[in-house]
Amino acid sequence: MNFKIGNFNTAEENKIFIVAELSANHNHSFDIAVQSIKAIKACGADAVKVQTYTADTLTIDSDKDYFKIQQGTIWDGATLYQLYQTAYTPWDWQPKLKQLAEELGLTFFSTPFDKSSVDFLEKMDVPAYKIASFEIVDIPLIEYTASKGKPIIISTGIATEDEIRDAVDACIRVGNNQIALLKCTSEYPAQIEDANLKMIPLLKSKYNVVTGLSDHTLSTTVPIAAAAMGARIIEKHFIIDKKIGGPDSSFSLEPEEFKMMVDEIRQVEKALGHINFELSDKIKKSRMFARSLFAVTDIAAGEIFTETNIRSIRPSNGLQPKHLKDILGKKASANIEKGTPLTWGLIER
Repeated sequence: MNFKIGNFNTAEENKIFIVAELSANHNHSFDIAVQSIKAIKACGADAVKVQTYTADTLTIDSDKDYFKIQQGTIWDGATLYQLYQTAYTPWDWQPKLKQLAEELGLTFFSTPFDKSSVDFLEKMDVPAYKIASFEIVDIPLIEYTASKGKPIIISTGIATEDEIRDAVDACIRVGNNQIALLKCTSEYPAQIEDANLKMIPLLKSKYNVVTGLSDHTLSTTVPIAAAAMGARIIEKHFIIDKKIGGPDSSFSLEPEEFKMMVDEIRQVEKALGHINFELSDKIKKSRMFARSLFAVTDIAAGEIFTETNIRSIRPSNGLQPKHLKDILGKKASANIEKGTPLTWGLIER
């Protein structure tokens, strides 16, 4: 798998790419957006992501029932157009925010929602693209986005198995195999019991892609657990202060929570380690407390070894216990003092 965004590379086995989703959490204030990116850097994230759309590129201004949100969500009562007018990030901000993020050492990329937003982001030279859960069924959009040759991250929140396959195939069809699939629960907020993190390794093995998590739960438990499940990308909504409100504020993390999540994920990275049967120097030192065969009584030369005069005990200076059956019944080749580790030289051949 070839997948590289900024300093993130799948060749680095333990590196988890942590993305702070700014989304609408700027309350249409450029200053808040700037403060948020600075806070995201201070929290230890690797990247900041925005969304590139307008209400008109995403839907139409209609109050027909089709366009009304009435599904038990936090946005019920609004039309899609009203929601997206509230939530969009002005396009003229985005080159400035990208420059700021990169000056701080953050990767900056975005979710496009139509061809015009892809073209806009191409002019900005973003290093990657994100396809949102609800756009996974838009195969023409995925093909157009993937055709730009950048890594493409796809949330699978609403997708059936066939739709996930269609999205992956769409990328491959235009020559792009730099694909990541994120397990996502498209509920806002999402319940922990709906996280289904076992999908993360399954998506990796089934589609041979990088996998990760886009999380909408109210806590840090799910992303931390996802790191242990093999997630290589973790995306979580960030807000500098929930008091500013906004459509995504209720399931976003404030700086203290976000930093705690990042710190815990970094600890998981360390704990995952490598597949390696080599013993570290520290472990080799600890092996002195392993068991081995010792004389536990004084043994005269010519005396037969029995389970009474030799035993498997700590420490590890003698022969390994697996040799006990080969030694029992044989004779001592010399006088052996109690507390002496057994060696082959003390056993008659």
